[in-house]
Amino acid sequence: MSKVTIDNQTFEFEDTPTLLQFLLDQGLDLPHFCYHPAMSAPANCRQCLVEIGLPQRDRVTGELMLDEDGKPQIQFMPKLTTSCTQPLADKMVVRTHRSSELIRRAQKDNLEFLLINHPLDCPICDQAGNCPLQIQAFKHGPEGSRFEFEKVKKPKHIELGPRVVLDGERCINCTLCTRFTTEISKSHQLTIAERGVHNYPMTPPGVEFDEPYSMNVIDICPVGALTSRNFRFKSHVWEMSKTPSITTTNAKGSNCFYWVQDNLIMKVTPRTNMNVNDFWLADEDRLDYKRFNENRPSGPASQGAAVDWDTAYADAAAHLRGVSGPEIIFIGSATASVEDNYLLGRLASAVGSETPVFLEHISAGAGDDWLLTDDKTPNVNGCRRLGMRPIDALLFRSRLESGNIKVVYILEEDLVGSGICMAAALENVTVILHPYSTTNETLEHADISLPAAMIVETVGTFVNENGIAQKVQPAKAIRAVNRTLMMSFGRSRADLHGTPFDRWFNEENLVDCQPGWVSVPAVATALGHKMTYKGPRQIIEEIAAQIEGFSGLSYNEMGDLGMRLNEVATTVC
Repeated sequence: MSKVTIDNQTFEFEDTPTLLQFLLDQGLDLPHFCYHPAMSAPANCRQCLVEIGLPQRDRVTGELMLDEDGKPQIQFMPKLTTSCTQPLADKMVVRTHRSSELIRRAQKDNLEFLLINHPLDCPICDQAGNCPLQIQAFKHGPEGSRFEFEKVKKPKHIELGPRVVLDGERCINCTLCTRFTTEISKSHQLTIAERGVHNYPMTPPGVEFDEPYSMNVIDICPVGALTSRNFRFKSHVWEMSKTPSITTTNAKGSNCFYWVQDNLIMKVTPRTNMNVNDFWLADEDRLDYKRFNENRPSGPASQGAAVDWDTAYADAAAHLRGVSGPEIIFIGSATASVEDNYLLGRLASAVGSETPVFLEHISAGAGDDWLLTDDKTPNVNGCRRLGMRPIDALLFRSRLESGNIKVVYILEEDLVGSGICMAAALENVTVILHPYSTTNETLEHADISLPAAMIVETVGTFVNENGIAQKVQPAKAIRAVNRTLMMSFGRSRADLHGTPFDRWFNEENLVDCQPGWVSVPAVATALGHKMTYKGPRQIIEEIAAQIEGFSGLSYNEMGDLGMRLNEVATTVC
C-alpha cells in the first residue's frame, strides 16, 4: 500500500486521491474556499497551498540519496502547490501550515488580497458565524488591513431569481455557484460577469435563476454573497439551534437540518448523506418550513368544543365502543411515521376492524430522477411494509353511501381536501381525526380532533422510496412535552428550557398537540385495550421482531444516516 508523509505523520492510501480531499478525510483541516468534492477543482482561491516533495534519487544510478541520518533526502518543488488539484503519489512528503512557515505566510497574504475589496458587513451578513472567509481570516489571516483606498463597488441586492439574492461585493470569485449550475444541476443559469476584481456571478441575458435546486448555491457560497430571499436578515447562526432530520415533501427523504429560533422553524439546509441526497437539497424541501409554524390546530376538541386530552380520548373511545369492527374504517397516512401507523393498525385489530388503508399523493411529472419524486409523501414504503394498501376511493364512497361505515378514524389525512369524498358524505358518520394543520378541510366535520405533532416535533421512523429507514427527532417543542421528547432534544438548544423572562420565549409558539405514538395508545387504553410503550424505540423493536419488512431495524442501527432494509414483497394495489 502506498504511503504519504504529511507534517511528519505517515498515512497509507489506495488509488490516487487528491491531497486536499485525503486531508479532509483524515480529519485534518486545510483552509480552502473554491473546492467541493462533487465538482471540478479550478484552484481559483489559492488558499489550499502546500509544499510538495519526493525522495531525491541519484540521476546516474537511480538510487535514493540519503542524509547524514540515513534517511532519504527530500527534494521539494520550487513553487507552492494547490492541494485540491494535486494527486497523491507514493512516498510523497507534504508540508501544510502546521509545519511550514512559508505556507502560513502564503495563506495570510492570500487572505489579505481576498479581503481588500470585501465589505466589512459581518454584523448584518446572514453568513456571519458560519462563514469560511470569516473563520479563516481569524485563524490564518492578517490582524488588520493595509488597504487605504476605496473598495471596488459591485451590484448589491440583486434578485437573481425568485429565491436567491446576490450581494456582488462579497464575491471572491470561487465559482462554486456557476460550477453547480454547470456540473450538478446542469441548468447553466449562472455565469461570471465582468473581469478581474470587478467580476461576480450573474444570470445570462434574458435568463432567470429559477431552477428547482437554485438555493444550493447559498449553502456552498463561502462568503455570503448569495442569500435566501425568505431568510435574508432574519437571524444569525448563533441565535438558532439546528437539528438533524429528513424532509417530507416527497418520497426521497432527503437529509436536512432544521434551524429553530423561538420555537419556530427558520430555515432548512442540507445534511450530507451519500446514500440519499449526497450534499444537496431541492428548493421545495427548503420552502416547506412555513407549514410547521403556521395554521396549526392547538388542543383537542370534542363535538366542536375544546376539551382536555383525557376527555378527548374518552370521547373517542366512546364513539368506537358502540360500533362493530367492520363498521369502522381506519385510514393511516404516508405522512405519519412507521410507529404511528403500526399503532393505528394495532388499534384496528383490537376493535376487529380491517388493516388501515392510506392515501397516495401522486403528482405525475413532478419527479426528475434526482431529489424530486412524483410521490409527495415520505413514508409510502413504510406503510406498504406494514401491510397497508392504498385506499380504494370508489369502494370507500360506496360504503359511506350504503351506511356500512359508522366511524372513520383518520391519521393525519384530509379526505375532503384530497377529493376522496365530499363533505356531505361524512354527515352521518363519526369522524375521529388527527389533524396536522387547519388547511385540513375534514377538520370542521370531525366529531373528535386530536392535533398531531409534525415531523419536527416528534420521534419516529420513515422509509424512503429506496427502502432506507431513517429516524427523526424533535427540532421544536410542543406544549405537552413528555420525557421521550425532552430526552431527544439536542443538548445545545438555546431554548430548551425557556421561561417567560427570556427574550426569545413566546408561549404562543408552543402547539398543544401529541405524537401519534402517544394519542393512539391513549385511545386504545380508554377503550379497554391496554397499549403501553415506554416510547417509539420500544415500538420499533416490536415492529422489527414481528414484521419481516423491518427485520433487524433499531434506532441504533439507523444512527444518523439511516439503515437500508431488506427487499420484501409489499402490498401493491
